[in-house]
Amino acid sequence: MPTLRIAQDPAADELLGRDPLALLIGMLLDQQFPMERAFGAPRLLADRLGVDRLDAAVLAALDPDELTRVFQGPPALHRYPGSMAGRTQELCRLLVDRYGGLPENLWTDAPDGASLLKRLNELPGFGAQKSKIFLALLGKQYGVTPPGWREAAGDYGVDGSRRSVADITGPESLAEVRAVKQEQKQAAKAAKQSATN
Repeated sequence: MPTLRIAQDPAADELLGRDPLALLIGMLLDQQFPMERAFGAPRLLADRLGVDRLDAAVLAALDPDELTRVFQGPPALHRYPGSMAGRTQELCRLLVDRYGGLPENLWTDAPDGASLLKRLNELPGFGAQKSKIFLALLGKQYGVTPPGWREAAGDYGVDGSRRSVADITGPESLAEVRAVKQEQKQAAKAAKQSATN
């Protein structure tokens, strides 16, 4: 079981390390929301459901209004609790339909990184960038290393990079990733301004 330090909360990180569905839902929620809170949300979800481990079949079958209420909290599990509850349920339904309800079945038999990336791209709420970041997270911290995973993850798979959640192993690396993201935003803003002048 990997030791993760993404949510910066021991109970939340412990769940992420032993529950692949918690990790997948954390990645899903990591959008327009603080990263630590997104990856901490699966622990809150499990606590509110009174379970020790999240179950895709249970979440897929839950009444949508009830799941939305669970997401609303307080505190809310996301900035957009209604839409993210729906997306979480879509994700769980796909896992039940295609992977026997087990997220690890996404990667256990993936012959290579490109195939795994293709599977991740098919998940609700996972675009091209999010899929590459999650692939890098699986490879760098979860021990999922099919041949060619670094290449499939692109820049996010580079060893020693500080580009995404895949590189966060504690408070220090979190600060480094934040600094890199800030630099990228400033560079993009400067490029946009020079293009309009």
